[in-house]
Amino acid sequence: MDEIEQRIGRLEKALIEEAATSSKADLIQILQSLRGIGFLTAVTLAAEIGSFARFRSPAQLMAYLGLVPREHSSGVRTQRGSLTKAGNGRLRRTLIESAWSYRHRPAIKGDLARRLEGLPADIQLISWKAQERLHRKFRRLVYGLNKHKNVAVTAVARKLTGFIWAVARTLELPNAQ
Repeated sequence: MDEIEQRIGRLEKALIEEAATSSKADLIQILQSLRGIGFLTAVTLAAEIGSFARFRSPAQLMAYLGLVPREHSSGVRTQRGSLTKAGNGRLRRTLIESAWSYRHRPAIKGDLARRLEGLPADIQLISWKAQERLHRKFRRLVYGLNKHKNVAVTAVARKLTGFIWAVARTLELPNAQ
């Protein structure tokens, strides 16, 4: 067990060093401005998605991750079903895990406060708006509409994807012009 823990420690240290010197270092730091997205989640997002510029809208990113409902339409009839689950399952699972943190009241404290230090005001504002809106959405779905908590968290993960796209694009937009 000790050997395995030491190995994990060495791998985590190497990952931190590699992320700090990579071309995605700024993206990884900015993604961590959102609640529920720590270092490993940010690295996973940056590595799996690559450039957020390839998605013109948050809806495209949501569809890429399989966080949109299935739809069967014929004529004027439209039926929506469960998630498509198309796309990257690893990222979808990671985002759903991150979305669980929005069941708690909005607050900036602890690790999140440290991660927000020194970031631009617009990033901090997006982070706060995400906390307020996603917490409100979770509470409305669970306590107002009596949805199961897993369903509510999946809906929050879909909305969190939009905030992730917005934060990432604030970093990429100045470079694209």
